Amino acid sequence: MKGTVEITYSPVKKYEKTDMYWLNPYKSDCYYTKLIVLVCLLAASCFAGYAQNIAGIERKQLFDDDWKFFLGDTAAASSKDFNDERWRHLDLPHDWSIEGKINPKNPTGNAGGYFPAGIGWYRKSFQVPTEWKNRNVAVYFEGVYMNAEVFINGRSLGVYPYGYSSFSYDLSAYLEFGKENVIAVRVNNAQQVNCRWYSGSGIYRHVWMMVTGRVHVAHWGVTITTPRITSKEATVQVKTLVKNEMATTQSIVLKTQLWDKKSKSAGSGQVKIELPANSEKEITQSIRVSGPLLWSPETPDLYLAQVQVIKDRQVVDDTKTAFGIRSIQFTVEKGFQLNGKTVKINGGCAHHDNGCLGAAAFDRAEERKVELLKAAGFNAVRTSHNPPCESLLNACDKLGLLVLDEVFDGWKAGKNRYDYAVNFDRWWERDLGGMVLRDQNHPSIIMWSIGNEIVERGDPAAVETAKMLVNAVKKTDTTRPVTSAVVDNGKEWAAFDKLMAAHDVAGYNYHLYSAPADHERVPSRIIVQTESYPRDAFANWKLQQNNSYIIGDFVWTAIDYLGESGIGRWYYSGEVPGNHWEHDFFPWHGAYCGDIDLIGCRKPVSHYRSLLYNNTEKLYMAVREPQQEPLEIKETWWSVWPTWESWTWPGFEGKTIQVEVYSKYAKVRLYLNNKLIGEKETTPEQEYKATFAVTWLPGVLKAVAVENDKEIESTMLQTSGDGAKIKLTADRKEIVANGQDLSYVTIEITDKDGVLQHGAANRLHVNMEGPGVIAGIDNADLKDYDPYAGNTRKAWHGRALVVIRSTHGVGDIKLTVTSPGLPEAALTIKTLNP
Repeated sequence: MKGTVEITYSPVKKYEKTDMYWLNPYKSDCYYTKLIVLVCLLAASCFAGYAQNIAGIERKQLFDDDWKFFLGDTAAASSKDFNDERWRHLDLPHDWSIEGKINPKNPTGNAGGYFPAGIGWYRKSFQVPTEWKNRNVAVYFEGVYMNAEVFINGRSLGVYPYGYSSFSYDLSAYLEFGKENVIAVRVNNAQQVNCRWYSGSGIYRHVWMMVTGRVHVAHWGVTITTPRITSKEATVQVKTLVKNEMATTQSIVLKTQLWDKKSKSAGSGQVKIELPANSEKEITQSIRVSGPLLWSPETPDLYLAQVQVIKDRQVVDDTKTAFGIRSIQFTVEKGFQLNGKTVKINGGCAHHDNGCLGAAAFDRAEERKVELLKAAGFNAVRTSHNPPCESLLNACDKLGLLVLDEVFDGWKAGKNRYDYAVNFDRWWERDLGGMVLRDQNHPSIIMWSIGNEIVERGDPAAVETAKMLVNAVKKTDTTRPVTSAVVDNGKEWAAFDKLMAAHDVAGYNYHLYSAPADHERVPSRIIVQTESYPRDAFANWKLQQNNSYIIGDFVWTAIDYLGESGIGRWYYSGEVPGNHWEHDFFPWHGAYCGDIDLIGCRKPVSHYRSLLYNNTEKLYMAVREPQQEPLEIKETWWSVWPTWESWTWPGFEGKTIQVEVYSKYAKVRLYLNNKLIGEKETTPEQEYKATFAVTWLPGVLKAVAVENDKEIESTMLQTSGDGAKIKLTADRKEIVANGQDLSYVTIEITDKDGVLQHGAANRLHVNMEGPGVIAGIDNADLKDYDPYAGNTRKAWHGRALVVIRSTHGVGDIKLTVTSPGLPEAALTIKTLNP
C-alpha cells in the first residue's frame, strides 16, 4: 500500500521583545519563569540526547575493512564453513586488475589496456549483535565490476551484472544473531571484451551495512528540490518515502530539520502520520529558508536535511542528506542559466579510473580528481560513460563542479561482444532508475545523459528507445534536462533530428561546427557538445561565445585514463600509423588525450583552454618538441603536438625550435638571455596565440605580456643542468589512520639549483617505514608497462608519483626515494586518529 501526504510550513514567527524571555529565561525578572523554562529546556535536552542514540546503532556503517580475497574461481567459497585462512587479507576498495602485469596477451586487449581480468572471490566474517534482531539489515555495494553474485551464510542473494551500478540486498531473514556470519562475493570479469576502456575488476567502491528499524525511511527515500528561490527566501521541498514493515498500523511523527553550512537551523517542520501495516507513504514537506545561500561553482554552499522518524517519543530512524539551493534553466535565448545567470560550460569528459590506483574509488582520490579539474579551469565534468561513484559527486558538490551524469555507453546494439547490450532489455530500467534515484539530490548535477554514440542511432527504433529512457528519468526527476551523445555515422547529420528531438538538450560529439546551420533548420534546439577534439578548443569556444543556444563543450578528455590504448598518441615516421581503433599499439595501454596527465600534471593545452574560458591565468609559454630529423612527428585525431614546459633540449644547439605563447593580452614579447627575439600580437584574431621560431641556446627564455606598450606580466623557462637531486612534494603531510586516506607524493629530478631536469629518466626506488603502504606508483608515460603496484618506476620527463595509503596505525610514515648516482631523499607523513 502506498499513499501521499503534503504539508506546507510557513516561516517561523518572529518574536517580539517580550517573547524572547521564553528563549532566554535569564532575561526574565520572574524567578518562576526562569525555573519553569530551565526545567523544560533540561528535559528537552535529555530527551534529545536519548533519542539521538537510537540504541547506539548507526544507520549506515562502513563495511570495507578486513576482507579476504582469492584470485580464481572455487564454487565452495560460497559456503559459510569454507576455509579461507590462506586467502589474502585486504581492505576495500580493491581492484585486482591494476595489481597485475600489463601484457599484450591479456584478454582485455587494446580496449582494456592489456590488464588482466578473470574471476575473483571476496569473503568477510562479521558478528551480528543480538540487538539487530528486530531490525532491517541490508548490505549496500556502491559498485562491483562485474557480474557480482552475493552470498550470505551460503545462500545466494542474486547476481548484479552492471559493474557501475549501486545495489543492495536485505540480509535480515538470513542472519544468525549473536553469532558469526559470512558474506561472500563472486566477481566475474572473465568475459572479455566487455568495456571500451579500463574497467578494473573487483569490489572497487565502498560497501556499507545498513541497519534500520522496521519503520524507516526507504533507501534513497529522500528527494529534495528547491522549486522557488528569491534573494530573500527559498522553498525547500522534501519528499520522504517512509516504510512500515510491521504487521500492525504505526503512528509516527516525521520531523525534518534543515541545517546550514555553519550547523545553524535553517528551517524545520514535522507531521503526524498513520502507516498501515506493510505499507509505504510519501510525505511532502515544504520548508521556507530565509536568506538562502545559493550553490554555484564559485560558492558551493551546502545545506543538510535531517529527517527523523519518531515513534513513542523515540527516534527510530535518522537520515541526513546534503543538498544545495540553486535554480537551473535551459533556453535557446539565454542558454544555460544557473541562479538566473548565463553560464557557459567549459567541461571535460572523464572515465572513472584513478591512474595508478586503477578503479579503486578512494574518497581522497575522487576529491583530488575534482581539485585537479577545478585547478585546470574546468567548471563541469561528464561522467563518461557510466554512473560515477558517490565520492566523486560528493566532491563536486563540496568543491563546486557541474556534472553531466551519464548512465550507458550503449543500448540494444553492442560495441563489444560482452558489453551492456547483453543486459539492456532486462536491466536498463533498474540501472537507469537507480542512478537517478541515488544521485538526484546532488546540486552539482545539471543534466542526465542516457547514452553515448549509440550504435543503432540511425534506426527509427532508437527514437523509441530514447523516449522510453527519457520518460523513465522524468518519473523520478523533472527538474533537469536529459541528453545523450550523438556522433556522425556516415549519414546526413539531419537524419538524427528525430532522435535529438526526443531529448531536452541535443548532445553533439565532434560536430559543433554544424550548430549554426542546425539552428536555422531547428530553431528550438538547445545544443551541448558532449565530446570534442582537444585541438579545436578555440573554434568551440568561439561558437559558444557567439551563439546563445550552444550551452557548452566537453573536451575528450579532461584527464588521461587507462584503456582505449593509443588514443591521443603521436608517433614518429617509421612507427605503425593510425588511430587507436585501427591497430594494437602495445606498449600503449592508455589514452593520452587528456588536458591533465595520469599523475595530475597539466599539459600546455590545459593552460590554453583555461585561458580561453577564465581570467585566472592570462599568460603561458611552452615549447613544441623538436623533430629528430629526418624523422617527422605524426599526429592522430585526438592528439595535439607534444609540447612541454622546458627549455632543456641538448643536441639541438643551433637548430630552430618553435616556442608557443598563449596570452589574453594584446601583444607578447619573447626574450632569450635578455635579448629580444620578437614581438607578436595575441588578439582573438590570432586565437590568443603567438609562435616564435627560436635558435636553441641554453639559458633563460622569457615571455612578456604587453599592454599599451608596457610590459606588465612575464613567465620564463630555464635550461637545467644535469640531474643532481631528488625532490619530494606531498600534497598532504597529515592523513587519517583509517585505512582509506591517501597522500600523493610527487617525485622530481632537478639540477643542483632546483630546476626540473626535463630529460631525466632515472630509475627510482621507493622505501616505506611506518603505518602506511604504497597504493600505487606512476610516471604518466602510457608506454611504460612497469607494474603500477610496486615500489620502483622510471622518471618520465623528470617526474614520477607515489601514492601512500594509511593503515589503521597512528604514527610517522617515512618515505625514502633513491636512484643510482643521486643522493637519497626522504619525507615524513603523519597518520592521525580518525
